[in-house]
Amino acid sequence: MAGGTAVANPVDVRLPDSIFMLFSRTLDIFGRLDAVVYNAGAIWWASVEKTNLGRFKLMQEVNVEGCYAVVQKAVEVWRERGWKGRVVLVSPPIYSRFFRGKTAYAMGKVGMSVLTKGLAMDWQREGKKDMAITSIWPAAAIESAATQQSTAQNHETRKDLRKATIFGDAILEILQAPAQTVNGQLLLDEDFLRQHCGVTDFSKYSLVDRAIPRRIMPKEFPVLEVAEQEDEGTRVDSTVLRRSKL
Repeated sequence: MAGGTAVANPVDVRLPDSIFMLFSRTLDIFGRLDAVVYNAGAIWWASVEKTNLGRFKLMQEVNVEGCYAVVQKAVEVWRERGWKGRVVLVSPPIYSRFFRGKTAYAMGKVGMSVLTKGLAMDWQREGKKDMAITSIWPAAAIESAATQQSTAQNHETRKDLRKATIFGDAILEILQAPAQTVNGQLLLDEDFLRQHCGVTDFSKYSLVDRAIPRRIMPKEFPVLEVAEQEDEGTRVDSTVLRRSKL
């Protein structure tokens, strides 16, 4: 994919009106919605003791509530215009080491990954075969606003960073992959490019020439499915229960 038209829209994902204007302008300009990539984020890595309630609430507002609000609006658009679209969230695979030293941050990011898993299940059982939601996370740290502070303090840490282009390339490949292949997946950029796209040389992504950035993610992750995965018991839908009481 290359070329095209880009339009910048300032958005505060904590404000529903701001999200509404984003989608409204997008539809006015392009006439359709193909995909949503949620890359907004608030970050604070510290222990629970050192993370006050204000910082916790900010991360929840941006990382969880903002994400949910954007996805909800996208779902509304696709419900009206046809169920064919993609969602990509920047959130990690679920494993316990991720919680260490940044519990408040992890609560929100893991919540986003739960949204990926749960909405994918919704679409699967509703038969929406042209819909997919996927999470992506870096296998090695990426140059970004979040890493600038540490590199400013220690210039040597730049050798462990990759350029953001690896993330962009992985997201483009996810958007072009068959929906059933990526729906509900919690992916790493490097692993997806290697396993599904045949990429073997990642040197062009190194921020420092000839450096080999340290992998920050595990090689393998816990399996989240259980033997009784398909056993839902009696399905409960609160919207149906609410209507029955009216």
